[in-house]
Amino acid sequence: MSDAIDPLKPKYNRVLLKMSGEAFGHGGQSGISISETMGIAHQIKRVVDRGVQLAVVVGGGNILRGAQFSAKGEVIKETTAHYMGMLATIMNGLALQEVLESLGMQTRLQTALRVDSVSEFFIRRRAIRHLEKGRVVILSGGTGNPHVTTDTAAALRGIELEADIILKATRVDGVYSDDPEKNPHATRYDRLTYDRVFKEGLRVMDLSAIDLCADKKLPILVFNYKKEGNIEKAIAGHPIGTLVTA
Repeated sequence: MSDAIDPLKPKYNRVLLKMSGEAFGHGGQSGISISETMGIAHQIKRVVDRGVQLAVVVGGGNILRGAQFSAKGEVIKETTAHYMGMLATIMNGLALQEVLESLGMQTRLQTALRVDSVSEFFIRRRAIRHLEKGRVVILSGGTGNPHVTTDTAAALRGIELEADIILKATRVDGVYSDDPEKNPHATRYDRLTYDRVFKEGLRVMDLSAIDLCADKKLPILVFNYKKEGNIEKAIAGHPIGTLVTA
């Protein structure tokens, strides 16, 4: 008798997972939720246990968004606010690291800002070596530069680490023609090209991130991580979410 086919056998060897800050908190609330973070960690553990090399770029919107200080007349300058947002991503990175390690996983937190007492500074070759050793590499601090989104940081790190795909984890099940929460007739796309994303201004990632991925032909999958097992299904190549390719 032949061996049963594993429906969750990974299609991709090295994956860049982009998690927004909201993934680490309860919807609409600020702060870090350990239960939400634990839910992410369990999904991550299952894919890494299958041999996937996983790097995770984390956002910080559950704690602070740099853009919230951008209104005219604010005392805190926008550039400073962006640095504050980068520090927020490091807090989420530390939380994810602790939760993953509580599950017996090996991790490394690397940051684009120097915070040597709690993390490594991002060095591409070192990050790749960690991945090859089966460690989850958590990437915080964006690119280390203000006025740059974590979407762009994810695209840049995905290219640097030679990832096979970028998984953009969201609370919706893909990319729509319009906001599905406001327009019940919005259409969900199964597949898109980079060109169509540009032409129609679709909300996949910010345009600089799309441009980077298009240039290097790095595919992007936008999917709902809240559905149990969806990270595994995405890495196994199941037809979930919206795949953006050349």
